Amino acid sequence: MRLPCLLALLAFVHLSPCPGQSHRVKVGIEVLRERDFDILQGKHIGLITNPTAVDADLISDIDILSRTPGVTLVALYGPEHGVRGDHAGGDSVTSGTDARTGVPVFSLYGRHRKLTAEMVEGIDVLVYDIQDIGCRSYTYISTMGLSMEAAAEFGIPFVVLDRPNPLGGRRIEGNVAEEGFFSFIGQYPIPYVYGLTCGELARLLNEEGMLKNGVRCRLTIVPMEGWTRDMTFEETGLPWVPTSPHIPYASTPQFYVSTGVLGELGIPSIGIGSTIPFQVFAATWIDPLRFADELNAMGLQGIRFRPITFKPFYGPLKDSTLHGVQLHFTDHQAVNLLSLQFRLMEVHHRLYPDKNPFLLTDSSRIPMFDKAAGTDVIRREFSERMLYEDISNYLEKDVENFRKVSQKYYLY
Repeated sequence: MRLPCLLALLAFVHLSPCPGQSHRVKVGIEVLRERDFDILQGKHIGLITNPTAVDADLISDIDILSRTPGVTLVALYGPEHGVRGDHAGGDSVTSGTDARTGVPVFSLYGRHRKLTAEMVEGIDVLVYDIQDIGCRSYTYISTMGLSMEAAAEFGIPFVVLDRPNPLGGRRIEGNVAEEGFFSFIGQYPIPYVYGLTCGELARLLNEEGMLKNGVRCRLTIVPMEGWTRDMTFEETGLPWVPTSPHIPYASTPQFYVSTGVLGELGIPSIGIGSTIPFQVFAATWIDPLRFADELNAMGLQGIRFRPITFKPFYGPLKDSTLHGVQLHFTDHQAVNLLSLQFRLMEVHHRLYPDKNPFLLTDSSRIPMFDKAAGTDVIRREFSERMLYEDISNYLEKDVENFRKVSQKYYLY
């Protein structure tokens, strides 16, 4: 090859963007910084946040706002896992002082899950910035909603710095959570997968009267630049910060939706305690080869099931040898994620009818399954024959109506 041609080829290779990363999304904190933090200037700020709230250089919102001239960061509020991510899932988060900035830290995942008058004393604006995973049972959106309620009650403006939904903005799956089954893992009547960014969800909660007593806060969203509803997280060009210890990768939210409701039963294992949380269905009694063959024979589009044997490093099944399958998406867009845990249980029941997870589990875990599902109808109807077809219509009954309602609040 002649030298000019070779140089031209090398220039093309160097300058051409990687597929899917031709540009980078700017998240809310970066957009606000470009505006010189206009809506926060001269204000005393309370920040609801955790380690996921970073810019593209992985600098924390806490550090950004504490160093911004004209902005006074006076309080931090920690959701599940804490402001700095130093609490395990489900553990009570403690209040105290942030070691790096000296700013007081108040827990929103302990004795209080909602801001109190004492916590917001002297606060002019409440700011929320947490990377979410687009799933109803993930507790950060409950923290956001309760904080919005408090903002309304105390007359404090509420600002959401928006971030991508790693499940995208098109996917909506699951029934709407029902009265009697609201909890911190399902605080509002929305589907299990709701297809909105946290900023869009905040608008919906505020305008559709979903906050307690129908209150509305003075809500401002700082939207992203460059995000579109069809984007995968990898296409945003943004770094993924684990949203919690068991959501280590940008792809993990897909697996969380696929097995998370089942995981409330504790039996079989869904990989908690291993390096592949939410990616497996395994137990001591399963023949992994046969199980994988039976699942693959269903011909589900966009997914394959691989036999696997492993030992969890921690948790109730620590050091037990577990056998089952690992989920591998070949085209996650073609898969109804929520359905997979019921497909898995269906085939498992066909092979091992004496190992019904609903009967093997501690009875105290059944209510948690129902709260994650947002109803007890799914469990009751599915457990009759352990067939997905018996609940498929129920799971999808609210999807199109919610899509119509939620479209009013799209920012992208």
